[in-house]
Amino acid sequence: MDETSGHYECDVLIVGGGINGAAIARDAAGRGLRVVLCEKDDLAQHTSSASSKLIHGGLRYLEQRQFGLVRKALAERETLLSSAPHIMRPLRFVMPHDAGARPAWMIRAGLFLYDRLARREFLPGSQGVDLRTHPAGASLQPQYTRGFMYSDGWVDDARLVVLNALDARERGAVILTHARCNPPQRHPDGWNATLEGEGRHVHVTARCLVNAAGPWAARFLHGATNAAGGQALRLIKGSHIVVPRLFEHAHAYIFQHPDGRIVFALPYEGAFTLVGTTDVDFRGELDKVAISAEEKVYLCQLVNRYFTRQVTPADVLWSYAGVRPLVEDAAASAAAATRDFRLEPDLAGAPLLSVFGGKITTSRKLAEQAVDWIGQALGRAGHSHCAGWTEHACLPGGDLYGPRPDKRGVLEFGAWSARQAGRYAWLPAPLLERYARAYGTRIHLLLARRESLADMGPEVLPGLYAAEIDYLMQHEWARSSADILWRRSKLGLHIAPGSAVRLDEWIAAREEALVV
Repeated sequence: MDETSGHYECDVLIVGGGINGAAIARDAAGRGLRVVLCEKDDLAQHTSSASSKLIHGGLRYLEQRQFGLVRKALAERETLLSSAPHIMRPLRFVMPHDAGARPAWMIRAGLFLYDRLARREFLPGSQGVDLRTHPAGASLQPQYTRGFMYSDGWVDDARLVVLNALDARERGAVILTHARCNPPQRHPDGWNATLEGEGRHVHVTARCLVNAAGPWAARFLHGATNAAGGQALRLIKGSHIVVPRLFEHAHAYIFQHPDGRIVFALPYEGAFTLVGTTDVDFRGELDKVAISAEEKVYLCQLVNRYFTRQVTPADVLWSYAGVRPLVEDAAASAAAATRDFRLEPDLAGAPLLSVFGGKITTSRKLAEQAVDWIGQALGRAGHSHCAGWTEHACLPGGDLYGPRPDKRGVLEFGAWSARQAGRYAWLPAPLLERYARAYGTRIHLLLARRESLADMGPEVLPGLYAAEIDYLMQHEWARSSADILWRRSKLGLHIAPGSAVRLDEWIAAREEALVV
């Protein structure tokens, strides 16, 4: 592949830079396939940065009898946590028992099953809790006196996508952001595609095409094959709000709302609480997804039902919404629609694989199965180097205690972070902690040849130095203030209004200086 000619020849062209596309690119590149991934916007700009930020089996899916999905997700939970302990961590959930919702015996039975559907090496099991004495009860309405606790995990979803793409590139893949794929041309032995964006015209010849376009997958499939996909999608909008911190401890909450919804309240960025999600069937423009006034009111009412601190829509500091492309099934409600994935192969000409549905927790497994199929379709299945490998490899920055996933990274992250504080004693403690969590062992690349804050360049915004901006632009495809403040980090929550404009101006001046 010639990165200067505007033409690429590859084995696999992947359309879509969300979690599924990035994970497939990583797995395929690691098996020796020549990979090009294109994304019409920024990595994780849409659905994959609009999740509830959880690595979880999906406790509520047990009630819907989706045992296979829950088992698959639970089996992945500790694998993922160990592979990137800097951007993921265990999280203990508190479920207050609401006498008007599910009976206690049903919850106990569900948690018993949840604990045992997959092996746990380091996550503690479930237990009952007396909310009259436990710290998690202090912030709740007084009628909630008993509850349950169980374990799952938290993830920085947008950074997970970026790390998958980064690993893919370091294994030989070409990652092209802001490059829209026009309807490709199919031939018996390959695909021809043109990628456009920001004045670029890139031509790609690929032996196999992967449609990982998320909410756009059915539309893209129609353009690629001139026929509707065999698998219908149900587009579900999920919205979240961020409000000032509602509780002081590190646990999260899961609430059984009387309308049947399960909603989470999560500690977020130190000073905030993240609340969500809604589930609403979506029909509209996919590039303009936003929370509705009704959804804000709904989530605020839910907060007020459970917490002593009351909120109104005026207290919402930030909100986000994303559309999840779920596999169409017979579920009457959006909340009950399956979150499992479906891989739809098409061999009526050059190989085509469409990815439908899925969730962040099962993205690695989805990618492994996808690349297994790609290898067979391209006649490489019998090669020894084409076996799955990602289960036993850390994501970039996650190799705190070696290249293979290790529970020490999860259980001893604090000790590792403390050692970095000693090594970079000149960094303010909050900044060191953020760098350790965002970059893991890549902190050494970010801080290479720097021995003081003066070496970091100007502080463009509070806590954001030129050195980090340069790193994100050079290594992580950041192009704008939104990329940096809301996807590569959540610094947007911590800065004054109008700061994004200053950052965009600084980036533009930096790029102009580099061109000159």
